[in-house]
Order: sequence, then structure tokens, then C-alpha cells
Amino acid sequence: MDFYKPRILDHLLKRKLSGKGAVLIEGPKWCGKTTTAEQTANSILYMANPTHLDEYLNLADIDPSLLLEGTTPRLIDEWQIAPQLWDAIRFEIDHRNQEGQFILTGSAVPADSNKIQHTGTGRFAWLTMYPMSLFESGESNGKITLTALFQQPEKIAAANPLTIHDIAFLVCRGGWPRATFMDREIALDQAYDIYEAIIHSDISRVDGIQRNQERTKKLMRSYARHSGQSVPLETLRKDILNNDMDRLDSATISSYINALKKIFVIEDVESWNPNLRSKAAIRSSDTRYFVDPSLAAASLGIGPTDLLNDPKTFGFLFETLCIRDLRVYASALNGKIYHYRDSYGLECDAVLHRRDGSYGLIEIKLGGERLIEEGAKTLKKLSNTIDTTKMNEPAFLMVLTGTGSYAYRRKDGVYVVPVGCLSF
Repeated sequence: MDFYKPRILDHLLKRKLSGKGAVLIEGPKWCGKTTTAEQTANSILYMANPTHLDEYLNLADIDPSLLLEGTTPRLIDEWQIAPQLWDAIRFEIDHRNQEGQFILTGSAVPADSNKIQHTGTGRFAWLTMYPMSLFESGESNGKITLTALFQQPEKIAAANPLTIHDIAFLVCRGGWPRATFMDREIALDQAYDIYEAIIHSDISRVDGIQRNQERTKKLMRSYARHSGQSVPLETLRKDILNNDMDRLDSATISSYINALKKIFVIEDVESWNPNLRSKAAIRSSDTRYFVDPSLAAASLGIGPTDLLNDPKTFGFLFETLCIRDLRVYASALNGKIYHYRDSYGLECDAVLHRRDGSYGLIEIKLGGERLIEEGAKTLKKLSNTIDTTKMNEPAFLMVLTGTGSYAYRRKDGVYVVPVGCLSF
């Protein structure tokens, strides 16, 4: 198929279909959900097709089983337009008694969940799709794999294909699949177009609540300014109030944030809670991130040149890029990304914790020997704080960088890996 680059989710989808009657793929608009599902589906129902939308909605109310007829696996694209299809699919799965019947895709949580009576437990599997990682888009050579790092190699080696200018561009372009086929200037427009769609329609259409465009802009700008930080809701509220003369309470801010989460624009990172030797209290607040760094850049109204002239902002948005990639890679490893922060001020940007109990500690640094050294010091300090009598020791310690010519293993065992060399 034209304009398709293989995705890590391809094999995850086939795996899930072999064990469940239906698989739901969720994620932001334009991240490639439908195109990826089309690679596996043998019949397709496009619910959002305006030519047939009214007909489909009527059938969904009268006899939804007619919409489910077709060669399996059958793709139901933008299923949330008719939430009542959920229970119909569940019923079909129960009576067909076969795995791999349906693929559902959606870019929003259904607004009308009252039309859903059952959870889908045992019948449905869930997959979250993100914009492309650098390995999927072809910018990372993928020569250093997280799979290999979990096996604790004594030596790693790979050349970094990306310059600091490349990284600045990739932060602002983002991982939007179609953008990866476009000329650089045109590609940079895509994130801004998505941002405008969020502001003007998506944030209000998700649940039918009309939201103020200027207030949405200010919230997204504040979120971008605090990327990678565990700032409280009150901080975001004060940021917006600086230029908002209307009364603005925390409940309103929460409504806006929840709407952005429902359309997969933002996804915070949960805190990690290891067993510690020390008496440090682990801070449980989530760390705030956009699903793609380009949305943060668009919210701030900046481009690659601005990042190169502002190392602090560049560092925050580079971290967002790395978190996006790590989330993609973790999904292939039966893992999840967390952050660590305690009452003594010790922080770790990312913890990749797998289902089997193994985990890796990761510090994210744009580059430079001083920052790499700081990252390595943090990793070793946290590693020494973990009570290994009650849980496994970390499988690896890694400083994930933007710049640097090579991936290598330090004498102290810490891996230094440019993001342009990393894959799953």
C-alpha cells in the first residue's frame, strides 16, 4: 500500500487478534490507526463516511448486526460515532465463538457511554497507538535495541545518524505518518494544522461541550511550558488566569484537561513505586506530557530555529520526543513507561517496567558530557537506593541522548545511547 511505513503495532495487533474476539486501537488523530488496521482487515466499515453516515447511524439503532457482516477481521473505523455498536460486537463475539473477528479504531473516547452496557472484558483487547517513533519513521537506525539492553551486553556500538539540527526538526515535525513523506517545510505545517483542529473543533466535539478557543490555547501553551514536570493543577490555572479576566476554577481546568486526554492530545506519565532502602517518600503526582513533541512546539508557536536558540525549551521538548518513542517501544516489550520522583529530590525521567518484573532506568539528556555525567550519577544513585532484597535490581541504566556520535557502554556500566540509534 502506498504511503505506508511498517509500524511496531502491526505485529501487536495480529498477536492480540489471535487471543481476543476484537481489538480496539485508540490514539490521536492522524497517528495512523486506520491505515495500520487496514493492513490486517479483510473488510472495512468507515463509520465517518458522510455519504452513508445517516444510514449507518439508523442501522446501529435498528439492527447493528447488519453493520458487522463481512469477512473477518472486520474493521469498524471511528466506531465511537455509534457507541451502541460495542454491545453488538460483544454479542457477535459470544455467539461466533471465534477469535480475531473485529478491529475497532477511534480517536476519541465515546461521549455517550450510556449506550454501552458491558465492559467487554474477555472479548476485547486494547492497544494504544502513538505517532511514529524515530525508528518507525526511518530516522533512527535502530542498531541499539532495548531488548538487547535487558540482556546486559558488555559492549554496545553504533554511530548516531542525527545531528542537533535534525533533532530540532524532528521535534517540530513530530511523528505524523503523512508528514514523514513530505518536504521539510510542508512537513512542519502538519502539527500546526492538527493543533488548529484541536483548538477549533476537536476539544468541543469530543463530548458536545463548547469550549473557549483562547482558553484552550492558553492551557496547551501552559502544558507545553511544563512538559516533563509534575506541576499541580493550580499552577496551570494561574498560568491561564494571567491573561483571562473571567473566573476560572479548578473544575473548569480539569474539564479541559480531560477533554484533551479523551482525544489523546496529552497523556501524563504515572509515578513508579519501587521498594526503597531509604525512608524517602515517593511523590505520586503524574508528569505532564503531550503525546507528541510537535504539539508542544505548535502550542508555543515555535520552530526548529527557535529550539536551537533556546536550549532549555529544546531540552523539555526533546524529552517529550523520547517519552513518545519509549512508549512505542515499551508496548512491544510488554512494558510501560513511568517516572520516579521522591521527597529527597531524586528524579528519574523514565522507568521502563515490564510485565515480567524486569525494568530499566533511563535519564534523558539532549547532550554534552556534563549532562551525561549528571544523568549517570542520578541513575547510579537511584539504583543504589532500591532494595534489591525485595525486588530485582535494574536490568540496565541508560542515558538517552540527542547528540553524540556513538552509542557506548561506560566503564561504570551505564549505557549512553543517542535516540537516533534506539529501537525496541
